[in-house]
Formats: sequence, C-alpha cells, structure tokens
Amino acid sequence: MTQSSGSASPPPRRGLDRLFGAAAEPSAPRPERDRADVPTALRWAAAVVGIQAAAIAVGAAAWLWLTLTSTPDSLGRAIAEVVILALVAAGLGAAAVGLARAAPWARGPVVAAQIFLGLCGYVAAFEAERPLIGLPILLLVATELYLLATPGSRLAYLEDQDRP
Repeated sequence: MTQSSGSASPPPRRGLDRLFGAAAEPSAPRPERDRADVPTALRWAAAVVGIQAAAIAVGAAAWLWLTLTSTPDSLGRAIAEVVILALVAAGLGAAAVGLARAAPWARGPVVAAQIFLGLCGYVAAFEAERPLIGLPILLLVATELYLLATPGSRLAYLEDQDRP
C-alpha cells in the first residue's frame, strides 16, 4: 500500500467541486482591460459626489442617534428614514466610484440625484429658512452639474460609446 515516489497526489477538492463537479480545464485569464483616460473634471465630479455621499451618511448617523436617544412618534418610520438615507449614501458612493472610472451607468443616476438634492436644498434654504443647510447643498449641486457638463466630461462618455 505504498505510493510510488513519482506520482503526485491529487489536489484537495473544494466543496462546490464535490457538488457540481470541477471544471474540465482551467479558465483562460481575463484579458487586460484598457482603462479610459478619465478627464480631470470627471474626477472632480466624482469627488463632489463622494462628499455628498459622506454628508448624507453622516446625516443618517445623526438621524439614527436622534431616533435612539429620543421618543419619536413612530419608531418604525424613523428607522425607515435612516435606512433610506443610508441607501442613498451607498448609491451615491457607488456612483462616485463609477464616475471616477467613467462608467457609462454612473452619469444618469448622479444627474437625477442632483435634481432631487437641488430641490431639497431649495426647500431648506428658502422655504424652511435654513440657509446654512440649504445653500451648501445648492452649491454642491451646481458644482456637480457644471462639472458633468464640461466638454471633457461629455466627451469621455461619447468616446466610451465608440469603443467595441
């Protein structure tokens, strides 16, 4: 019952290999993907969206703190608002990464979010008479929309459509 010294033992099988069977041959390595040269304005736009995502995440944390340390009218509704803010922050964070990579999917959601944030900033600054909250929001929204409208940012997305 001894093995010959020239034979190698088979590699251990993973759990999924036992369930589904191993691959017939190793996969081919992924080809190197050429990274698009992202314009400076688009990188700045990604940074602004990242700032917005961080600010909304801080707002969600503050809202959670206020919910847990006080007695809200409806605890379920307050927690739902915290969850919505956290999801918006996560979505904007993902969109910031997408803008930094000039991903085609990232620009549309960012523009839609800027419209929503602009409306929130307007209401906070003028209707709720809280200009210290609303005006910075409006400034970030205007900056973001300007950076996305620069020729370099627009051409980065047009050139992306021409690639195979």
